[in-house]
Amino acid sequence: MLVLSRRVGESIVIGDDVTVTILEVRGDIVRVGIDAPRSVAVHRAELLEQLGTSNREAASPSDDAVASLSEALRGKQD
Repeated sequence: MLVLSRRVGESIVIGDDVTVTILEVRGDIVRVGIDAPRSVAVHRAELLEQLGTSNREAASPSDDAVASLSEALRGKQD
């Protein structure tokens, strides 16, 4: 991981077409502007993590749901 110090108004260039600019610093809050082409996805890491967790939970049914489905399928076989 590259760690840099920047002041308000200073930027970091990533590759040829992504620029990250420090817009404002208030206490422990830093506002960052990102200039990137539409083809580059830019997401907040915590939202991606939350989405991944939500998707894993949705893809993994509860034990009760599996038992209920098993019972329903057994009832149709009779």
